[in-house]
Amino acid sequence: MTSIHSTDTGERARRATLKAAATAFQTPTLAASLWQIVNSFVPLVALVVAMFYSLAIEAWWGYGVTLALAVLAGGFVVRIFIIQHDCGHGSFFRAPWANELTGLLCGVVTFTPFANWRRQHAGHHAHWNNLDHRASGADIYSTCMTVDEYAAMTPSERWRYRLIRHPLIYLLMLPPLVFLVIYRLPFDTPKAWRRERLSVHLNNAMILAAFVTLGLTVGFVNTLLVYVPIVAAAAIVGVFLFSIQHRFEDTYWVRGADWNAVDASMKGSSFFRLPRLLQWFTGNIGYHHVHHLNARIPNYRLQACHEATPAMHAAPVLTLRKAFGNARAALWDEARGRMISFGAAEAAILRTAPA
Repeated sequence: MTSIHSTDTGERARRATLKAAATAFQTPTLAASLWQIVNSFVPLVALVVAMFYSLAIEAWWGYGVTLALAVLAGGFVVRIFIIQHDCGHGSFFRAPWANELTGLLCGVVTFTPFANWRRQHAGHHAHWNNLDHRASGADIYSTCMTVDEYAAMTPSERWRYRLIRHPLIYLLMLPPLVFLVIYRLPFDTPKAWRRERLSVHLNNAMILAAFVTLGLTVGFVNTLLVYVPIVAAAAIVGVFLFSIQHRFEDTYWVRGADWNAVDASMKGSSFFRLPRLLQWFTGNIGYHHVHHLNARIPNYRLQACHEATPAMHAAPVLTLRKAFGNARAALWDEARGRMISFGAAEAAILRTAPA
């Protein structure tokens, strides 16, 4: 009979082995990082130029061409956000100053204040999928409410909660608002975070300088017609990726005493298996279980780490079909250990309501 002590020892050994395997891939390669900057920024610039030229098309479908190019350009902005994301973890370059400068410049393209986002995101990595720390480093896309908490709300409170989390609002309307408007203000940044609050104002100043420069060159209205849809498309795709990587039916949420980073990585983060082209545009972020296991691994080494470590293949696998199906996963059912939809929770509430 296996003792509890031997089981605990085996679990510690398993976690240590996974950590060691990930550590072997955490060193960035200068040539790979520089090449990723080139193959992300240069096509984006070319697409933006093409979009400005497309505005001259006088046919009724002319702006449709602009919007189609905006979707493609948005893909490159997502890729640039992944570069910024790596810089925030200090994983894109060995030199801290290079990560800082690159992240700052990427933030102009992604409309994201780098230092402020970095510190907020660090909170997510400290407490993801921990039910006892949802108020720390969490946002509406990486946290959830339990079924019992939802049932304790009044009907009107439940209606408001459901409304903001309806996929049309939650995944389509809100993301562009976050990047275009909410990130312009340090409204949720503590006053003690002086550097982070300054980064919001610096990001705004750099975006304004770029907008004025383009506006004086090609027209202010044209600049809005080109860049707003690019940011909107990138925001929708990026937020969808971030949300479904943690919020799926058979994910892992536990209370603080039972939480550990390795299990939260391998069970609470998914392996989003994407077609090769989409994997490229999203900077391998589908290997999210590997990223959470060791955030110092640059995005271009995540796949190699996963493939070299058979134990990582046990992570929950999402496909595009499953990801869209999980878009309604909203509440954590502690009793059954899975996420359920609002509809399923409402049905359960009706069944248990007094006659």
